[in-house]
Amino acid sequence: MPHANARPTIHGRLLLVQRVREQGWAVAHVAKAMGISRQCAHRWLNRYDRHGVAGLGERSSRPHTCPHRTPAQVEQQILDCRHRHRRGQDWIAGELALAPRTVGRVLRRAGVGYLRCLDPMTGEVIRSSKATAVRYERDRPGELVHVDVKKLGKIPDGGGWRAHGRAASGHQRDKKVKIGYDYVHSMVDDHSRLAYSEIHDDETSATCAGFLTRAAAYFTAHSITRIERVMTDNALAYRHGRAFIDAVAAIGAVRKFIKPHCPWQNGKVERFNRTLQAEWAYRYVFTSNQARRDALAPWLQSYNTERRHSALGGLPPTSRLSPT
Repeated sequence: MPHANARPTIHGRLLLVQRVREQGWAVAHVAKAMGISRQCAHRWLNRYDRHGVAGLGERSSRPHTCPHRTPAQVEQQILDCRHRHRRGQDWIAGELALAPRTVGRVLRRAGVGYLRCLDPMTGEVIRSSKATAVRYERDRPGELVHVDVKKLGKIPDGGGWRAHGRAASGHQRDKKVKIGYDYVHSMVDDHSRLAYSEIHDDETSATCAGFLTRAAAYFTAHSITRIERVMTDNALAYRHGRAFIDAVAAIGAVRKFIKPHCPWQNGKVERFNRTLQAEWAYRYVFTSNQARRDALAPWLQSYNTERRHSALGGLPPTSRLSPT
């Protein structure tokens, strides 16, 4: 809404009323002098006659009733689906047979934040919105792949705090029991979003090299026969590890590094890591670390062949690949 002293708003309307009602100007002359139509001038004069100075203020253009508004029952289904699954408007729209824009309007109207701003486990807003300055997508599969490692704490036998609660697992801190970490190595194709992941006990150059070789074979089995560029962050294993350098050369690719401290440049695999946490690592209560490891392959198969991807028009990654 414009500020109250701007001439085209409150001040200009008062000036219009003064010239017509007090100074006796003709409405047509005042309208021409102020650069507005006679119909507009008459409208403000009528509002002043009915409501006084208060009638010259801004009014909401929102209708009093909206017969075509989404029914309250459907809105509640949308909100329940979002709370239960924590998925975006495209996915919810597919589940409820609605238009994605309808779902988006309902979520915004209810004050529900964007997924990128929410904690994947609790659904609470934890960060402010940030728009990516430059978005891109390669023209063909294999032109660029993104590689990264996600570090996850291992689950103790019998389950961790998610299974027994914080209070029940508090004694473990006193014992200083170290169970270590799982290192989830992932590779994502820039064009198709086809993803491949493995869990290892470290992120050394030799481990990264072996993962890259097997990931390339997985991509070949899904009709991506050539990988041209491999994008990574600036970790020592990627930049200076001889085994990884040789592995990249062996598959006929070129290394590409992001700018230091700019992880969003490797955004597709970073976003995959977040999906991996929310829908695999933290979705269910696992009672052992091996149980979580065993659940990765089935989830990855569903991600590549069934899960709808908003960037692909609601289709899975394999929809952009030639059938094998």
